[in-house]
Amino acid sequence: MEDLPIIQKAYDFIAWYAPILSRLPKTHKFTLGDRMLNRLYHILEGLITARYAKQKITILESLNTELDILRYQTRLLLDLHLIPIYRYEYAGKFINDIGTDLGGWLKQQKQR
Repeated sequence: MEDLPIIQKAYDFIAWYAPILSRLPKTHKFTLGDRMLNRLYHILEGLITARYAKQKITILESLNTELDILRYQTRLLLDLHLIPIYRYEYAGKFINDIGTDLGGWLKQQKQR
């Protein structure tokens, strides 16, 4: 069975972002870094759960909120000078791509 594109994007995002978050300075690694990594895993788990759920809308709306929080946390990394601008832009592209797919999936479910 093939993964939905949004699930593969979330997986790829974690594979790219996890090493970056693990290299944060101690003062941020165990607070902001751990929160972000846990949120990433939660988003991936939620997408997989939603794939098989009969009632997807509640799950997808919750994941949309989680993704928005992740967007702000990523911006915080930039503002605190913990990541360079090129990594921020790349992370932002990932987040926006996942958000676009998530929004489309939500719209599709609401039309049913």
